[in-house]
Amino acid sequence: MNREDLIKKWLDNNLNSQEQQAFEALDDYNALTKLDRFAKGFSAPEFDSEATFKNIVAATNSSKKSTNWITYATKIAAMLVISFGFYFLFYNTSTEYQTDYAEKTAFTLPDNSAVSLNAQSQLSFNKKNWNTKRDVNLTGEAYFKVEKGSTFNVITQAGTITVLGTQFNVKERSNYFEVTCYEGSVKVTHPKKTIVLKPGDSFVVLNNEIINKNTNNTAPSWIKNTSEFKSVPLQQVINELEIQYNITINTKNIDTNKLFTGKFTHTNLEVALQSVTIPLSLKYSKNNNTISLTRE
Repeated sequence: MNREDLIKKWLDNNLNSQEQQAFEALDDYNALTKLDRFAKGFSAPEFDSEATFKNIVAATNSSKKSTNWITYATKIAAMLVISFGFYFLFYNTSTEYQTDYAEKTAFTLPDNSAVSLNAQSQLSFNKKNWNTKRDVNLTGEAYFKVEKGSTFNVITQAGTITVLGTQFNVKERSNYFEVTCYEGSVKVTHPKKTIVLKPGDSFVVLNNEIINKNTNNTAPSWIKNTSEFKSVPLQQVINELEIQYNITINTKNIDTNKLFTGKFTHTNLEVALQSVTIPLSLKYSKNNNTISLTRE
């Protein structure tokens, strides 16, 4: 196999053992691997091996007479810097917000729509075409106050929420999907059902089963550092405790399908644990960041 084919297969991570030995025997092997480590410092979403192959071959062929690998490696590095810079400047227009455990954040979108992002959540959108396409991608939970304008879509793995201008909350966690409308109207498109929510309406999917609920609240409780639940399996409450406090809860020998109605605070772990365990006649013990639940 010739040199150019070896380089191309190397870029595609497609060398067999014999081809790998032949590639390592190339006189510019060290230069190519150093360049590879340099290029991996960039984080472009896609990598065009064909285009990169042509650039590398062109650059290295033009430098065959040079015995110093730095000369042509520098040329290739410069081309990569320019290429990646052009990509990020003109094409990578995605904006992302992300929260960790026990963390919340609030921000405004390009149209001044307000978003509050709950713990362990992620939201992204394309700012380049925002004026004509108001789409956001959400994982986790967020509360929206949307300015009137073109259609506004919140896209989750569980379903899509469509509005023109309103206030609503979207929660998409493991085996749980909930949309609650607080102002205006909200259209929810789910694989099992499409529904329009009015103020006070909630659309809930728990373990792939649809549940319709109502609320008298004017905003989600988590905005004020409280999680509220009404006839929700204990496992969902445990999941939220872990997210809000960055802890691990051991529920061995505990029926986590038992329904819980109540709330817990996000500002005091002891009070939060008591709020959940006492109504269910459970006890808890702590070992660093691990909480173990037992029956009384």
